[in-house]
Amino acid sequence: MLNNEKDNYLKTSLITGNPKGITDIYNLIFPKVLRFVRQNNGEEQEAKDVFQKALLQITARITVKEFVIKSSFEGYLFTACKNLWRRELNKQTKNRVTNDEVVELMTEEQDLGLATVELERWDLFREKLQELSDNCRSLLGYAFQKKPYEEIAKKLGYNTENVVRQRIFKCKKRLTEIIQKDKRFKQLNQL
Repeated sequence: MLNNEKDNYLKTSLITGNPKGITDIYNLIFPKVLRFVRQNNGEEQEAKDVFQKALLQITARITVKEFVIKSSFEGYLFTACKNLWRRELNKQTKNRVTNDEVVELMTEEQDLGLATVELERWDLFREKLQELSDNCRSLLGYAFQKKPYEEIAKKLGYNTENVVRQRIFKCKKRLTEIIQKDKRFKQLNQL
């Protein structure tokens, strides 16, 4: 099955509730989510909860308004799961303990709403990243992977690490500018 066909199949399976397709989604993507959650101080049950929330969130988004996943469905779902797990870790540190009782500071609905906004922000970021030159996308890709400047300079043929540092700064600045010019930025920033 080609990637585009596979993505359509997985997305359609999620929308229609196709049991075989949903099983395929779990078999394909859940092991990666489980590995990520375990590597970041989580347990299997927490990974299952995060995965389920992400599926619910994506289903809700698809049914509320049509949107296009610009990356693969697998990558999109995995990113949603990563973001939800990071939020969960942050939430755990923000919960207060009073008389040995944990007080929940955010409702499930608020958490789902924030997750949806976060996905929309991610979509905006990825869309605007594609508007940059190939060179800027390559530089930022390496920077986001936290590759050493020396390694980036060698891979992309720059003379010094300083040149790489300056180019990355300019590319980040350009990306920030084009994101902030988009009308969705103000809307998503206010939520």
